[in-house]
Amino acid sequence: MLGRLLIEFAGQPDVLVLGLPRGGVVVAAEVAKALDAPLDAFVVRKLGVPGYEELAMGAIAAGGTRVLNDDVIGQLGIPAGALDAVTAAETSELVRRERAYRGDRAAPEVGGATVILVDDGLATGATMRAAAAAVEAMGASRIVVAVPVAPLDTVTEFGAAGLEVVCPLRPHRFGGVGAFYANFEQTTDQQVRALLAEN
Repeated sequence: MLGRLLIEFAGQPDVLVLGLPRGGVVVAAEVAKALDAPLDAFVVRKLGVPGYEELAMGAIAAGGTRVLNDDVIGQLGIPAGALDAVTAAETSELVRRERAYRGDRAAPEVGGATVILVDDGLATGATMRAAAAAVEAMGASRIVVAVPVAPLDTVTEFGAAGLEVVCPLRPHRFGGVGAFYANFEQTTDQQVRALLAEN
């Protein structure tokens, strides 16, 4: 479905499809196939609130980009030291995953490219915001956020921030990304490596 909605990008030499690991790479592989475009992983890590890790206080992305959710940080009174500790831990995991997925291969060349950032869905959108900020800083000429499902208000927020979003399912009632998949089992590092090796 996403591939059909992105068909204007098919066969264009400057298009690069980047999947956010892990689940986003599975969706991105299908998009890349439909568009006959190169596929790679773009590692982003959520910065979870200590003790409530599913709640994002921000995110980091490849290239050292960090995006913070100032509302969450302010409302919960999260001290700078706690934020820095979580950032350091997630940076280590980001580096580990980049090595695991890419091995010795160089990171994709983003400068001047039309980058289609793909994930399996958006909830708060913190990790996708970090990814978009990172590829913009790397010189992408155009950024398209492509996800199968996201809450309507998140898609609206992205649009208001000037991001181009392709998202076929925008429910008013959103119980989480997994609710929209028949199979939402955890994607493994090995599966990500295999998908990248196929492309």
